[in-house]
Amino acid sequence: MPDLPTFDPKRTRRAVRRGLFRTVAVVLAVLALLAVAATEGSFLLQTRGDRERRMQAVLGTAFKIYNPAYTATIDSCCRTTPVSMSFQVVAQPVGPVGAWPAGSGSYTISQDFFGRVRRLPLGRTANTRLSQSLYNVGTTLAAKDEVRAVLARLPADLSALAVVEFERPLGEADLKAFVERHRSCAEQVVYERRPGSLPITWGSDYWADALDLGKGGDMTGETCDGGLSHFRGWVGLLRDHDDANLRSFDLSLDRLRKAAEAGLAYGYVDQAGPVRELRELLKDPRVRTIRLAGVTFDLDRPRP
Repeated sequence: MPDLPTFDPKRTRRAVRRGLFRTVAVVLAVLALLAVAATEGSFLLQTRGDRERRMQAVLGTAFKIYNPAYTATIDSCCRTTPVSMSFQVVAQPVGPVGAWPAGSGSYTISQDFFGRVRRLPLGRTANTRLSQSLYNVGTTLAAKDEVRAVLARLPADLSALAVVEFERPLGEADLKAFVERHRSCAEQVVYERRPGSLPITWGSDYWADALDLGKGGDMTGETCDGGLSHFRGWVGLLRDHDDANLRSFDLSLDRLRKAAEAGLAYGYVDQAGPVRELRELLKDPRVRTIRLAGVTFDLDRPRP
């Protein structure tokens, strides 16, 4: 048996330190690899197929229906973390032509790893005059005589933001004929009567972010008459498993499908007509009432 070497405390400490460093380095390397694998694996799972585009098309458009008093622009999708996927929306309050309402902001729409939507921005907290006017569609507020008196007191050239409500809902062809006759523009159409709650409203620009996922075609000819075919195309994208997320937007698959199938316009939002045109609209027996949501003087409008 060879003699044991003389114990050297310095060499022993160096050996222990080398062993500890190697162990820590191996552990850190394994943890880093696991973190990368989890992040990349989560990213691949969350973005598989057309999941990103579908999230933007379904949730982004639902956000617009949820906030009809805002013009929403959707940022490119999507930002991912190991436990969520999200995109940004820039929203600005809708106002009459020539007005620039304050209150625009950037908001995040996020869903967790399992595809469930998290807390939503705006919505019921967006207490604007336009959202209140839409809440009141179908109620007894704003009788025609009262609106006529208000319009009579306003200068004829004022640009107005208003909800035009029909006595009886109009079908697609009747709505198109109505807006053409009055030279009006139905940029957002109310496809549901739901007094005291926010009805389903579809805007001419709602479908733009989802066109490549369905059969909506282009936007030609549908900017002023409801865009019913695009509304139906978007509803056609929805699946039964979307219902849970839609309820977060105060919507339901059943309501959306019924509204799209019926295709009946209960009213529309007019943000381009002056007060004088609203006075003429009020004379039409098909108009139940007009709910003013704002007015502004347009300095660029030609004067008679």
